[in-house]
Amino acid sequence: MPYVKTRDGTDLYVKDWGSGQPVILIHGWPLSADSWDAQAMALAEAGYRAIAYDRRGFGRSAQPWHGYDYDTLSDDLADVMAATGATSDATLVGFSMGGGEVARYMSRHGGKGLIGAGLIGSIVPYMLKTEDNPLGVPAAALAGIGAGIVDDRPAFFRGFLRNFFGVDTLPEPVSDDVVAWAWQIAMQAGLKPTLACAVAFGHTDFRGDLAAFAVPTLIVHGTGDTIVPIDVSARQAAHGIADAQLIEYDGAPHGFTVTHRDRFTQDLLAFLAG
Repeated sequence: MPYVKTRDGTDLYVKDWGSGQPVILIHGWPLSADSWDAQAMALAEAGYRAIAYDRRGFGRSAQPWHGYDYDTLSDDLADVMAATGATSDATLVGFSMGGGEVARYMSRHGGKGLIGAGLIGSIVPYMLKTEDNPLGVPAAALAGIGAGIVDDRPAFFRGFLRNFFGVDTLPEPVSDDVVAWAWQIAMQAGLKPTLACAVAFGHTDFRGDLAAFAVPTLIVHGTGDTIVPIDVSARQAAHGIADAQLIEYDGAPHGFTVTHRDRFTQDLLAFLAG
């Protein structure tokens, strides 16, 4: 079943590996399900069913003009779960922007069918700096993302992804080939979805969704993340979710699922094993 059709008729590309308890992997911006391949392989080999899909507008999924708000995106997630039969004993794991789908699924869909959740380098609970969210990212900085994309999207993402993987800060950075691979994935997305999702993850307030987390939740974040700073995201999420386990990777950048792949994969497997 390479494609699932959502309730509004959008075709989403789905990868479904292995068998056992389902783990649904939700990718970050501006990537696709392929960014989860290393973890999906490990999950399938460990006896889990790894389901990863391309968010609407990204990767191999359709690129409609509409639907880039988190209510619709969480409905897409519910539709993927229903179409694949992953409706019980499931764990949702969202990276970066994907943490928003996890949070909104909890509140909008009541966390139906879940036994666990993961917020990995996640934007939850609220990225935007406001009077009551003083540690957030200034609106001008978020607007600069869109401006850079409109001006020269290929060049913007080359710089963005170097920061994403901490190329200039880690003592043993990823290769230029890894950055080129991620850039190629990013450029598969449509311009409209890329811009609209940047607004969605930067401006959606998930603080009211935190109380809906009623399952054990793994939160992992890098302290060196300059894209989604840990103080406005993981540490606040861990404070607001009743049964949360926060693991901080000292000095790790936003893309630690790649730069710290083996450590993260083992932490995820340990969490799933209980």
